[in-house]
Amino acid sequence: MALNVELDLQLAADNSEGLPVEAEVAAWVQASLEGRFEEAVAVTIRIVDEVEGRALNESFRHKQGPTNVLSFPYDGEVALSPVLLGDIVICAPVVATEAREQAKLEKSHWCHMVVHGMLHLLGYDHINDVDAEEMESEEIVVLSLLGYANPYVE
Repeated sequence: MALNVELDLQLAADNSEGLPVEAEVAAWVQASLEGRFEEAVAVTIRIVDEVEGRALNESFRHKQGPTNVLSFPYDGEVALSPVLLGDIVICAPVVATEAREQAKLEKSHWCHMVVHGMLHLLGYDHINDVDAEEMESEEIVVLSLLGYANPYVE
């Protein structure tokens, strides 16, 4: 039985060219959550332009310029149904530029960013080498299940 996932996909980017469709994003979210929950979950993914991506990165991470993905886990003390995982913000122009610069298919890089963001919502991080290795290993497994190559192989 498939996990019930309530996905709120918000498209706030200037240009929709190259963006994944909702069914793809839903499949990537579902794969990221496989075997982790029995109850319904909810997540918001907002795809933004460079202006919003920059503002959010500077406001929340205090770093200049936009970044590829930001995750905001729900840390409320109230148990909600469905289980609210949090919000992910993905900056479309950054993803497109990274895919081009890294010679990756844009769709596979989009999938990686969604999986990466989802793992952050689940508590994974890459602040130190041990945590980064654990998170990257999990990303590789999920991406493989979806038919995508290891994003860390050059």
